[in-house]
Amino acid sequence: MNKMLIYLGCFIVALILSSETNAKSLAALEKLYSLDNGFVSVIHDKGEDKLYLKIENIGEEFIYQTSLPNGLGSNDIGLDRGQLGDTRLVTFERHGNKVFLKQIPTAFRAVTDNEQEASAVEEAFAPAVLWGFKIVDTGKGWVLVDASDFILQDIHGVGRTLERQQQGSGFRVDPSRSSVYMPRTTAFQDNTELEAIITLTGNKPGKYLAQVAADPYAITLKMHHSFIRLPDAGYKPRAYHPQSGYWSVQFMDYAQPINSHITQRFIARHRLEKKNPTAKVSEPVNPIVYYLDPGVPEPVKSALIDGAMWWNEAFTAIGYKNAFQVKMLPDNADPMDVRYNVIQWVHRATRGWSYGSSVVDPRTGEIIKGHVTLGSLRVRQDYLIAQALMGPFTKDEEDKALLDMALARIRQLSAHEVGHTLGIKHNFAASNYGRESVMDYPHPQFTVNANKVGVPNAYAVGMGKWDKAVIAYGYQQFEADKEQPGLDKIIADSEKAGLLFITDSDARSPGSPHAYASLWDNGNDAVVELENMYKVREVALNNFGARNLKWGRPWSDLQEILVPAYYFHRYQITAAAKWLGGMNFDYSVKRGNRLPQSSMVTGEQQSKALQSILKSLQPEFLSLKPELANLLLPKATGFQRTRESVQGETGTAFDQISLAAASAQHTLSLILHPQRLARIIEQSAVDANIPSIESIATELKQQVIEQNYDGIQSAIHQTVVDLIYSNYLNLLHDDRVSRQVRMQIFGVLLKEKDYLLRKLTAVRKTSSYYGFYAYQSKRLEELSIDKQKDLIELPKMPPGAPI
Repeated sequence: MNKMLIYLGCFIVALILSSETNAKSLAALEKLYSLDNGFVSVIHDKGEDKLYLKIENIGEEFIYQTSLPNGLGSNDIGLDRGQLGDTRLVTFERHGNKVFLKQIPTAFRAVTDNEQEASAVEEAFAPAVLWGFKIVDTGKGWVLVDASDFILQDIHGVGRTLERQQQGSGFRVDPSRSSVYMPRTTAFQDNTELEAIITLTGNKPGKYLAQVAADPYAITLKMHHSFIRLPDAGYKPRAYHPQSGYWSVQFMDYAQPINSHITQRFIARHRLEKKNPTAKVSEPVNPIVYYLDPGVPEPVKSALIDGAMWWNEAFTAIGYKNAFQVKMLPDNADPMDVRYNVIQWVHRATRGWSYGSSVVDPRTGEIIKGHVTLGSLRVRQDYLIAQALMGPFTKDEEDKALLDMALARIRQLSAHEVGHTLGIKHNFAASNYGRESVMDYPHPQFTVNANKVGVPNAYAVGMGKWDKAVIAYGYQQFEADKEQPGLDKIIADSEKAGLLFITDSDARSPGSPHAYASLWDNGNDAVVELENMYKVREVALNNFGARNLKWGRPWSDLQEILVPAYYFHRYQITAAAKWLGGMNFDYSVKRGNRLPQSSMVTGEQQSKALQSILKSLQPEFLSLKPELANLLLPKATGFQRTRESVQGETGTAFDQISLAAASAQHTLSLILHPQRLARIIEQSAVDANIPSIESIATELKQQVIEQNYDGIQSAIHQTVVDLIYSNYLNLLHDDRVSRQVRMQIFGVLLKEKDYLLRKLTAVRKTSSYYGFYAYQSKRLEELSIDKQKDLIELPKMPPGAPI
């Protein structure tokens, strides 16, 4: 009896296994469902919601690209619609009853015909097996694998991002709420696209996640996988030059001779070739085509097309006809499909950066796909800036000038982000020789005429000289033996024309050394432009009032509208501050007898910058007219403060002192930036005409600390002086600040301590300054150079980049 039961059990198990095996065989599946043939063929078992891959290219290298077709809508979290993930060079490898998806390390290679030399490098650096697929069927030259679990993984690392951004913990995929998304899963000849609906569940959602998620404990996204055939061998990598303006694709080539540099660098660029290479002007073999998101509304849609098409000017200048094109994305096309360069319009709960990304062949630098992400709220920020400066609203609600400025910025922004996907870096020095690059961050140019602010020429239109030069370096076609001399000439011509190129590493930080590379600045003389901005700001604030508010809006909206006008000087003052401890240099390489061109900003220029910057610390500059202050009402019921609002300490009432404090701290953070002060110590030791830390502190003392005011300006003055001392104390107590700077600041504080004691004995107890001097004197009573104290939290401006 027992034996019979065992035999029966075995028979049933075998029958079940046989049934399962038959259901998973390719032949059985094809009787029920059609096989989608392509680079990696796909078949979907709808009954079991399982996805199978028919792999016919075992051992062939290809690109594996991941992306996020729809996002969370939060700039703070940073998971946007259309965001590209990692680009990996991979291969399928069969091991027993499994197929591995293996990532090949590309940063370390041996470019050689010697197989053993290449193998030695491969064996020295570890690859990564990204997934192990179970083989369910095989045939001649192919295997069928189950990719159901593979497609449902959190390949984009959403859970890790939420954890890193402190927006949730333990977010993992819930398979019961996840599935293959077949409308975007298909195979083509040279690429296979797979997509899934993924639901992640977790705990402790943060405020940013809670703001945008329907249920912050269960977020549903789509994740996309692309298998891409490697481009053919017809592409020739182009050498990277630090003055070229391009991103670099680099790797260590262990096959290089000892007397050659081991690190090899190429630029990233699209493939572009003339149909007729010898013709002065020729159509391309294949044009570079960008496809615009059909979800973009007018008039933004037309502005985006106009701006992106500016690049065709640069390609025309190097002998191409219609080499760059912009079209609408076809209705049946997937923006994640690697065959389409796309410009996507992305919505977020708050405004944030736009960016241009690319899928790049890591072996050669060839750009396979350009992907532009444009934040939809950025155009509204430019409108707000124009509204704050010009205030056009009367009964007729005429705002054409505001809309024109916002759309002008959108054109420039479109060109800028497309430029990144063409392989081009930022050039933050271009504003010094006109508005000669869309790859700079331009500030709108306002003017004053008849005591009114206008913006007749907010942004430049079309390609600048730098843009055309950089396209020539990357895309001009040369005869084989003339390419390197031709590239050298382009660099030399750019130098001769004064087309300076300085990018993020030497420009983005407020303490970065380059004196002529800043974000959101204008003009070749930062101080002259700062003075111009002071005038625009003064007129805008004098005129600020009812005309800045649309009809039907609550008066309390003026709080946020005021912010761009009041802080109008913020970016140009950053540019002027870079003259303090500033340097001028380029990214040139050694050739001939030319020595590197590097110099310090002269003492005269540094002093000029300091005097202009100090004006922004004066209470006259920082205070509001009483009639304007009276208009700034508490927020109307149903309306809330946002991150664009001034955060104060007066309850629901508008806090004018906090408004001023944030502006003053911005200025002080620039003057007293630790890296800047460290450079100033070295520069002033070499050149006595350059302001020293002591002389800067003396100017702060004479022009700010020693002054006296009445009324609201007295309160603002005391706040500014309090901030000066707070910055000094932070410099003294921050162990990240150089010892030389801390020693100098200690000496400054000792002098201030003596000054406060003198003032305390001299001022009357009935004076509004008595308590101030007593408080500050107590702060500096026991100065320590050994014990590291907690740093003082200092006020910040609301975010306000003109984007």
